[in-house]
Amino acid sequence: MKFLIVTCIKECEDLVFGIFKESKIRAYSSTEIVGFKDNQSPNLLEEWFASGDEKFDSTMLFSFTSDENASIAMDLIIAYNQNNPTNFPIRAFIVPVEKSSF
Repeated sequence: MKFLIVTCIKECEDLVFGIFKESKIRAYSSTEIVGFKDNQSPNLLEEWFASGDEKFDSTMLFSFTSDENASIAMDLIIAYNQNNPTNFPIRAFIVPVEKSSF
């Protein structure tokens, strides 16, 4: 089992819903978030969103899903980002789940 986390700007939300559907991810959650970016930090790993004056309406979607479904979704997201360069790529993370109650 994997924990798939995806963040995107609000305008790409329907695209991510389509990726989840194509990846056979049927159960997921989403929440609205506000991202901040000031482009002063050269290392994006230092913070989830850099603090600054620019605010972006974003969405975070997440799902506990099979290894295969998470991998398919990641491949589709990588392909989308490569074919559609933008300042706001869809970001995805796959986190292993060591234990669960179900």
